[in-house]
Amino acid sequence: MYLPDTTEDVRARAAAVALLPVGSHEQHGPYLPLATDTVVACAVARAVADAHPVQLLPPIAISCSHEHAAWPGTVSISARTLYSVVRDVADSLRRSGVPNLVLVSGHGGNYVLANVVQESDGMALFPSSADWTAARAAAGLATTSRGDMHAGELETSILLHAHPELVRPGYETADHLADDRPHLLTLGLAPYTASGVVGRPSLASADKGRDVLAALVEAFGPHLAALRSAPEQHQHPGQAADQRQHAVDDAGRDPLGRARPDRA
Repeated sequence: MYLPDTTEDVRARAAAVALLPVGSHEQHGPYLPLATDTVVACAVARAVADAHPVQLLPPIAISCSHEHAAWPGTVSISARTLYSVVRDVADSLRRSGVPNLVLVSGHGGNYVLANVVQESDGMALFPSSADWTAARAAAGLATTSRGDMHAGELETSILLHAHPELVRPGYETADHLADDRPHLLTLGLAPYTASGVVGRPSLASADKGRDVLAALVEAFGPHLAALRSAPEQHQHPGQAADQRQHAVDDAGRDPLGRARPDRA
């Protein structure tokens, strides 16, 4: 993601909220790139930053993708490492005068993000499950979040809109349904799909991707208002006394609105 800002641009903007896209580096079938979740998170964050007074950060591009380890190219870090990185980023932002951090997650397997938000002041997780559900409806997606959980209609549509050059041929005939995934966390995704796809990418379109992003931009407004209106919280050790902190736990079910724990 290209970030042309200089330090003076950031100083002039004086944003009180920063956006941190969190993606992953994992298989997304034979037609979407390993960086799909990062591309999705960045597309959402960029659209939000274009419409709201926030500071946009570069993404975390490798996260918790252990359920995809059966496929070549997938790379993961531990949940504790991701937790520590997010907390370090939040602490650094507060020292520079930005008290609030929104985690814009494109990978539902990063369950730890809900925990770090839950335990932190001045942090939120976006989009929530309700935001994704509303965005699907607004964009006319035919699938549900449960059935379309990986490399399906939603993700393919966002990439067709934001970065069509990254989508290879083959999504039109790659539909695979596996709604019953009772042991995903124990066995990984491989027992439920040979291709790595769970969903209906054949239904994807650039127009749907555009409308999903537009709906998410609108949905961000209440999250921003909640951060601004939250009561002042206790300071963590080492933080400046004049920095305000707020608490919002907006984890929903998972960052892509899909039911835990049987998704990736």
